[in-house]
Amino acid sequence: MSDFSPLRPALPKGFGVLLVLAIILASINLRPAVTSLGALLDPAIEDLQMNGFIAGMITGVPPLCFALLGPLAPRLAGKRGPELVVIAAMGAILAGILLRSAAPETWTFLLCTALALAGIAVGNILMPVLVKRWFPHKIGIVTGAYTTAVALGASAVAGIAVPVNDMLGGTWRIGLAVWALPALLALAVWIVVYFGLRPQIAQHQIEFSQNHAQAAPLGPMYKNPMAWWIALFFAGQSAVAYIFMGWAPKIFTDLGMDPAEAGALLAILLGVGVPLSFVMPALAARFTHQGPLVVINGVAGLIAVAGMLTFPLEGAYLWVLLLGICGSNFPLALTMIGLKAHSAAGVAKLSSFGQSVGYLIAFPGPFAVGALYEVTGSWTSPIWLIAALIVFQTYTGIMAGRPRYIEDQQRTQVR
Repeated sequence: MSDFSPLRPALPKGFGVLLVLAIILASINLRPAVTSLGALLDPAIEDLQMNGFIAGMITGVPPLCFALLGPLAPRLAGKRGPELVVIAAMGAILAGILLRSAAPETWTFLLCTALALAGIAVGNILMPVLVKRWFPHKIGIVTGAYTTAVALGASAVAGIAVPVNDMLGGTWRIGLAVWALPALLALAVWIVVYFGLRPQIAQHQIEFSQNHAQAAPLGPMYKNPMAWWIALFFAGQSAVAYIFMGWAPKIFTDLGMDPAEAGALLAILLGVGVPLSFVMPALAARFTHQGPLVVINGVAGLIAVAGMLTFPLEGAYLWVLLLGICGSNFPLALTMIGLKAHSAAGVAKLSSFGQSVGYLIAFPGPFAVGALYEVTGSWTSPIWLIAALIVFQTYTGIMAGRPRYIEDQQRTQVR
């Protein structure tokens, strides 16, 4: 059943563009609270006198927060509508960033960071829902726009957080607080969208609730095979992504590269994802089976890993370029979420399950890499672990990319 009635009120002129802009602005805010902290973590640790355990927890906890808090999103959206919930999410990100920049002690800093991460977790889940809800026939294009915004927000802030902080006087509190401005802009635009489209939103919410009720026979997603393939694919690509975001500079530095150059390699790795985040969803929407795209990304990642094991420094720029290509499994996974359910209610359930379970499974990845390095004193075993994860995400991505829907899987079980 479609989520859209042919008799629904037409969008006011210009509001289609405004909706896309609002989705893009919200997406830009789904990483800066994390990446800006990573760039300014050292002065924050020193000022707040954090111990090593707390500092390590801050850098590794985002995927866990996304996993634990994400399931709240579809429940809230079913009751209040995803548009209103996104407004609340942007407000949480804004408040969390501002309050933690003024936190006088560690526990307050952690609590405010958790508030920002809660907003990000909800936003992560609801972006595919909003795309399916408002642009059901342009999933590839609009998903490409918002995943590009996510990649741009991550890579740009990682690259400029320190220079911006220096420009503002070198105080880490101001350097963190400034990233509340994009959240403020997104919040303002979403408020305009909400009040400008109240009749259309009300109509969609009726249909969303009806479809949500009709989707109830799907039952728990943990009983749905397609939902599990999506979740496992999301887990594999997330684990690899967070491993490289956290460890890539240290890997190349320990292998003999200058620290500044190693940091530039991470910026390149993340930067490659910006154009691919736009291209990959558009391609995925044209394929009935997304498996070939997954295979291309997997081969690129495995070549990069083989290169890191044999000629790590000589081909370093090529390896990170190939790893950036492999990283386009992130927008591909998000596109699959939008393509593998017939309705926005189905997408909401699949998005919540796939991302929450995926992040939960991915959470130990960066810690496992660190533990392996600590035990062996070498990067060889951690890099082999990364290779295994790339093989894992390739296989699960092929299975997730099959032309199936979660509703079809349920019908098969019923029969």
